[in-house]
Amino acid sequence: DDGGGGGGDGGEGGAGGDRDEDVTGAETPGAKLSQSSSAAALVNRFLPSVQGYFLLSSAKRVEDDDNDEKTPPPVAITRVDSLTGKARKERDEVGDEVKGLVGGRSLLTFVKSNRVILNALVRSSPNLLDKSLSALVKVKPLRTFLDFDVKRKYFSSLLRKKRASASRRYGSIRLNVRRESIFEDTYHQLRLRSADEMRGRLSVNFSGEEGIDAGGVTREFYQVLAKEIFNANYALFLPSHDGCTFAPNPNSFINTDHLSYFKFVGRIVGKAIADGHLLDAHFSRSFYKHMLSETVSHHDLQAQDPEYYKNLLSLLTYSLEDLGLELTFSDETESFGRLRTTDLIPNGRSVAVTDDNKGEYVKLVCENRLTTSIKAQLEAFLGGLHELVDKDLLALFNAKELELLISGLPSIDINDLRMNTEYTSGYSASSPQIRWFWDVVSAFSEEEKAQLVMFFSGSSKVPLGGFANLQGMRGLQKFNIGRAAGTTSLPAAHTCFNTIDLPEYENAEVLRDKLLMAISETQGFGFA
Repeated sequence: DDGGGGGGDGGEGGAGGDRDEDVTGAETPGAKLSQSSSAAALVNRFLPSVQGYFLLSSAKRVEDDDNDEKTPPPVAITRVDSLTGKARKERDEVGDEVKGLVGGRSLLTFVKSNRVILNALVRSSPNLLDKSLSALVKVKPLRTFLDFDVKRKYFSSLLRKKRASASRRYGSIRLNVRRESIFEDTYHQLRLRSADEMRGRLSVNFSGEEGIDAGGVTREFYQVLAKEIFNANYALFLPSHDGCTFAPNPNSFINTDHLSYFKFVGRIVGKAIADGHLLDAHFSRSFYKHMLSETVSHHDLQAQDPEYYKNLLSLLTYSLEDLGLELTFSDETESFGRLRTTDLIPNGRSVAVTDDNKGEYVKLVCENRLTTSIKAQLEAFLGGLHELVDKDLLALFNAKELELLISGLPSIDINDLRMNTEYTSGYSASSPQIRWFWDVVSAFSEEEKAQLVMFFSGSSKVPLGGFANLQGMRGLQKFNIGRAAGTTSLPAAHTCFNTIDLPEYENAEVLRDKLLMAISETQGFGFA
């Protein structure tokens, strides 16, 4: 079982609310905004000292050519592969990046320990991120400690400047589209526009309809266009198993204009982000990672094809002889009713998979299905996206935050979720932990509710018709809360089964802290 909620290195900050922490590093997630604002007011008189510390600590080290000391080796960490259970050494990119600064890891520790105060300070004085506290956005490991709303505000301010400059130079972009042909009409009217022209203000008119676009028509335009992006007739995207999220179609080449269309879709997503408009478009987690140039993992394949992922898990759990399998380093996929074989390594179809190398086989087959098979589609889409939103600027966010940035916060009815929940492994609706759970989540902010749904289902999107229509590996599958052993571990999520394993915590306060930490800090997904 790959327990998604119980692990992680704490590297990704969630999109949820503030966390109440003291300067020793002890963390209590989910503190209210007023608490962090009060903390900021208290420390405001010490702001010059904080600014001085940042300016000194975030400066890059200067190598002394006359120094006989050798440059320290790359920082290495040990990780345990959640599929194979084997430990492996990896380069610690966090350690590598911060060790080049004067403050080194002490700066990272300072930011982590004082994240609430720092977020409150930049929330009240955003220009600090352009000046003395710029390291919080320029140094990648430090970004993870900025709250989502802080990053979004800084991100929007930079894009707003570019948009204002483009509008003065090029004016507005006027579109006249037919509802029934909105995809084609928009494509043909925008495809020859330069990136700078695309940053101009959009003014939309639906053919045959009266109305002046003061913003409302443009919002409707994005809503209607987003649905057409996933129109099966264009063959650009395929729905994931749950039917709520979409990934590029490896066989999109059936549409001769598919790469031009993918670039167009990338531009539309970039335009919506730049202008602050939301799209009813929820992509697979691996696709969000590609937008951020992050490496995808086997966890991401689980969300798209849970049955195949389960087969891979069996392959790694049992010997090939016990399973009666004879495999080679190749991948067979179906394309229009015909099997297509792809070598995962040179002449891979002639290289046998053994119990010793099957871990590498799983890694390569996941990489093939999530990346290599859609390489051309990804390049076209990202080419369009990055024309409107710089790659480095988008990297402020993690994959979960990027979904919220593109699609916004869903409207989540906790009472509807509660009415469509099942309890297993000894829990019932009257169990103290269950009563505490619902009391806690009912008081969540909208961002925290979205994180909760994303945690157990893999996406923040609420199914049409509500949680009664929640899809799982076996079709319709209600949200499930099962009892987990212990009283101190984090809750674990199993997205294929819409399940949370909830330990028997001693009180509601502990449950709240552990749940908030799990939904905002952990990476990966669970599988049983």
